[in-house]
Amino acid sequence: MSFAILEVSALASSAVCAAAVAWVLVRPHRRLAGRVRPYATVARVRLTRPVDVRGSASAGPTFGDATMKRLFGPIFDRVVDAFGKLIATSNTDLLGLRLKQAGLYPQLSAEERVQEFRVRSLLRSLAWAASFGLLGLTISGSLYMLVFGILGFFYGVLNARARIDKAVSQRSERLRGELYTINQLVAMRTRVGGGVVDALRHIVVRGNGALIDELSEVLRLHESGVRLSDALARAAELTPEPEAARTYAVLATAQDRGADLGEALLDLSKDLRSARREELQRDASKRRLMLVIPIIFVLAPIVLLFIAAPIPQIIFGGT
Repeated sequence: MSFAILEVSALASSAVCAAAVAWVLVRPHRRLAGRVRPYATVARVRLTRPVDVRGSASAGPTFGDATMKRLFGPIFDRVVDAFGKLIATSNTDLLGLRLKQAGLYPQLSAEERVQEFRVRSLLRSLAWAASFGLLGLTISGSLYMLVFGILGFFYGVLNARARIDKAVSQRSERLRGELYTINQLVAMRTRVGGGVVDALRHIVVRGNGALIDELSEVLRLHESGVRLSDALARAAELTPEPEAARTYAVLATAQDRGADLGEALLDLSKDLRSARREELQRDASKRRLMLVIPIIFVLAPIVLLFIAAPIPQIIFGGT
């Protein structure tokens, strides 16, 4: 046990020493902030900004950009790309689509969203590997630490894959739960004389939720010059919920052909309510079945033991 701990300590100290030597040998470029600061002081004062005498306005990164990026940036990018091929899919576009459908990292762009997911999944996998490795080291020794570390890493990979599917399923359920109300509100808005754009804008301004986010994206595209039917068709392709895709198709048809939108949305709401009722009934049946399992596997053997306990005495006699 103590020998294995010494091995881990030696590896950690070697890594720290290597980083320190690299920092000493490859010094970062000297920044120009100190030379430019006197010339920028007048402009800062004219813009009613405080005078940056000590250079505290923008201190910059701690380790600098030159050394750390040139040394470890390409290596880290290659590791993240290789890890990205291990999780979910090697197709970056498909992974970006799944992340958008899951609603993860909505504030980032498509490429940044994929990179953020891969980096966080890699860090989680390394954390699982370290936790399992420490468990193996506690149980036996260095061999168990290596085996448990590999198992922990692959568990992190499988967990990253499952997180996407779980997030997509949860967002699809939220969309399905919001769709009935949104359809009713849009139908009422169009019945009083408003168009499709007016009804969508009325809903987006006053509501929030997963479906509202998709509708706000549709309005944003429409206001940037895209036809409303094309924006709705794009939303139907990107949404993870088939019922939401049907609603977008109905809205696009009403916008292009002038069909009765209120009646169509009410019919969709009825179908959605019926499907939701059947889904709840199936879930209730599954839960009733799960309640029977403890009775069968826990209580039934105990009852059988009480019933079968006097049988040997009845057969063989005795007091």
